[in-house]
Amino acid sequence: MKKREAYRSFLILIASVTVLGLTLSGCNYERRVQNSTFDYGTKQKGDPKMLGSRMYGTMSGLPGQHDNHWFEYSSLISSDVSSINGVAGALVFLTDKNAYIAITTDWTATGTRKSGGPREQNNSGSTQGVYNVENGSPYWNNQRMVTPYNSALSINDHNQISGELKQTIAVHVRRLAPAVQEVHISANKEFNNHLIQYAQEAWAGHSLTPWFSSFNKLVKHQFAGGDEVPEPLNVQQQRAKNHT
Repeated sequence: MKKREAYRSFLILIASVTVLGLTLSGCNYERRVQNSTFDYGTKQKGDPKMLGSRMYGTMSGLPGQHDNHWFEYSSLISSDVSSINGVAGALVFLTDKNAYIAITTDWTATGTRKSGGPREQNNSGSTQGVYNVENGSPYWNNQRMVTPYNSALSINDHNQISGELKQTIAVHVRRLAPAVQEVHISANKEFNNHLIQYAQEAWAGHSLTPWFSSFNKLVKHQFAGGDEVPEPLNVQQQRAKNHT
């Protein structure tokens, strides 16, 4: 009888240890995910993504921070940022002062957006063999990086991008471009669509020098509350051609 009771107690002990082990293992797994670049929304204390000082956004507060004298497209850093979990694609431009990054997001990570809000893309057409599900059109404008249909995801207000995601991107950028003063990041649809045209100019081997004034207007509007939005680059180019 005593042996039976002892054996029963032993089984209970083993079961308790097993459950405790599984619970701890599950907790450790959950914490590892939260600390990884698969999760930008949990805001856990001690998350390695947020250790150290903030690396993105306005740092100096000096006037004229967006009065850049030149800008260039960085294929290397664009590729690096595009490889980050949660980022569908990235366009990175460097200036004599700052780095400016346009991103789109995807479902490879959670919490890329701080809070809820209406989805800006309708991707249901991809299951119906059309581009625009509202009118059935199969056509897409390849001068646009982000569209309302069958597109990577945009976030209209750059302040709604997760701080953890911004910090992760900024760390990548500063590692490859340590001289930049500030790193500004947006997932705004129009910002993406402006920058893709500058990138296309760079890919074609054309100088970006003629367009640095309109670029400055664009980044001031996006990050400093500027009133002016430049026309898309293709419109500016057509106007310049008409005057020659």
